[in-house]
Amino acid sequence: MANRRLNRLASWLAGAAALVFACNGIVSATDCPRQDALGTSRVLAVDPKVYPRVGSNEFPKTLPLADHEVVLTFDDGPRPPNTQKVLEALALECVRATFFLVGRSSAEFPELVRRIASQGHSIAHHSWSHQMMSKMPFEQAMGDIDRGIAADELAVEGVSTNVPSTPFFRFPHFDSSPAMLDQLQSRGIVVFGTDLWASDWEDISPDQELMNVIVQLESARKGIILLHDAQARTAVMMPALLRYLHKNGYRVVHLVPAAQAEREAKTRH
Repeated sequence: MANRRLNRLASWLAGAAALVFACNGIVSATDCPRQDALGTSRVLAVDPKVYPRVGSNEFPKTLPLADHEVVLTFDDGPRPPNTQKVLEALALECVRATFFLVGRSSAEFPELVRRIASQGHSIAHHSWSHQMMSKMPFEQAMGDIDRGIAADELAVEGVSTNVPSTPFFRFPHFDSSPAMLDQLQSRGIVVFGTDLWASDWEDISPDQELMNVIVQLESARKGIILLHDAQARTAVMMPALLRYLHKNGYRVVHLVPAAQAEREAKTRH
């Protein structure tokens, strides 16, 4: 039974990968060149006062998702060429995601950061150095976090500041301390854990990674999914995952800060 499922997933993977092409700028279902695209079902505005910490694997509270709603999040980028391949897969399906960027990679590849943002994805933060924060003195860890935010902001906004445009942060390895969590909460920065993960940091094949996600989705039926755009196996696996979500009735939710949603609402009116 397991072999049959893996063979089926491998067939999906090969077929979906053949469909991928560069679709820069596609950010909504109405812009899709394909009628059967997965699309992005809705935008969820996240208020840090209501949801200071989210992700059921790490915290008591997670985002208010309905049955069969998922949030796609990516860590450790930007990293060519894998991030570009992930972006192409998302663009083909008109899906928006949240990218938790490592600051030193943003400083190295600022054009790629701008590409992520230009396609409508949310730019979030993942420290400067991707080290274990709890192993550092508090001030050093907060400095590393702020340096990462500043590098991400400089890449996408052209201004170096430790006040993030999108106040979303995920600790590398989910490694934090109560003092760090409290400090970020006091600054209005949402700390993300996750509900499901692909285990793509392990030495596994793309179809094994896909199976990891599917098995968890069959149980949880919704949640924040953790992936890594820096990983080649994830770049290969993404088209198949998106087609699986579509075929099985899942809907993708895009996250934005509540403040951004309020500004856009005022602009429309």
